[in-house]
Amino acid sequence: MVPPPPGAVSSAVPPPAVPYAVPPPAEAVCNSCGTVSDVKTVKIEGEGSGVGAVAGGLLGGLIGNQIGGGTGKDLATIGVAAGGAYVGHQVEKQVKSDTQYRVIVKMDNGSSKTFKYSDPVSFQAGDRVRVRNGKLTRL
Repeated sequence: MVPPPPGAVSSAVPPPAVPYAVPPPAEAVCNSCGTVSDVKTVKIEGEGSGVGAVAGGLLGGLIGNQIGGGTGKDLATIGVAAGGAYVGHQVEKQVKSDTQYRVIVKMDNGSSKTFKYSDPVSFQAGDRVRVRNGKLTRL
């Protein structure tokens, strides 16, 4: 290539400047953030206090006493009272049972936390969440 004569304007375009590679800014670590890994519905069986068994036994005894006569009446009263006690106990446990909703979160720091709710939740596996004041909020 021949250089242009003095005073002539060069038509050559200088090469573009190469930008320096600037690393992206480091993301701040969120110690209270995580991802929902699972949502479980848990049935918690109620405890029987004996009230249901006593009530069921009394009601069964009254019904059993209406059946038959003599020894058969006595056996019917005892049998139906025992059955009534069992049924009363089971009904009491069912009435006192509860459903709990557990949201399991894999925190960004690698730990796992479980949050328990008494009402159904709208969180789903994969949701990004943050823990604020012990409660989950979506990001």
